[in-house]
Amino acid sequence: MSKLQSDALREAIIGIVADSKEKNRKFMETIELQIGLKKYDPQKDKRFSGSVKLPHIPRPKMKIYMLGDAQHAEEKIGLDWMDVEALKKLNKNKKLVKKLAKKYHAFLASEAVIKQIPRLLGPGLNKAGMNCYVVCPLNLGKFPTLVTHQESLESKVNETKAMVKFQLKKVLCMGVAVGNVSMEEKQIFQNVQLSVNFLVSLLKKNWQNVRCLYLKSTMGKSYRVF
Repeated sequence: MSKLQSDALREAIIGIVADSKEKNRKFMETIELQIGLKKYDPQKDKRFSGSVKLPHIPRPKMKIYMLGDAQHAEEKIGLDWMDVEALKKLNKNKKLVKKLAKKYHAFLASEAVIKQIPRLLGPGLNKAGMNCYVVCPLNLGKFPTLVTHQESLESKVNETKAMVKFQLKKVLCMGVAVGNVSMEEKQIFQNVQLSVNFLVSLLKKNWQNVRCLYLKSTMGKSYRVF
């Protein structure tokens, strides 16, 4: 059962959107859900990790990179991309791979390419900050998501943009993008509700592990919603 108070959540969303319009920023502010946990010991308790697809894309301008084969390369949808030959030219250079990983938020890869990534990028890259698949390749939690030829590349891009990931690391606080100030208030509300309920489902004691929840736009003030 959700313990989020609908009225408090709506007031926060209205406040965030109103503040953004009043300040008139020159860019589209992202709205982040900031989470504080309790009754967890990151050193002893099992660390959780989970992703959920939101009903509305929170970051439409999210930068996605395609590691594609010839067939996917023909699907011109405006993605930056690289083929196997270009990957080979990186020559397992840790600095180049790390630079690529930092430049983009997420990676997609064709089936024929994804199988070759550990061999092409090398197992030593974990030390360079590139998390990975089996042995290694893109760290920073960015190992490419598989895209088959049976699914639409554009749909996969939109699905990737709509995914948010909750992961307990070494601290008891985290933040995920749940919307932006150009969205309808109802859309932001739905995204926040789904995000919070999914997070709570990952926690060992559910709501007992939630210390506080805040909503905040990129440049705006924080609003406590729990």
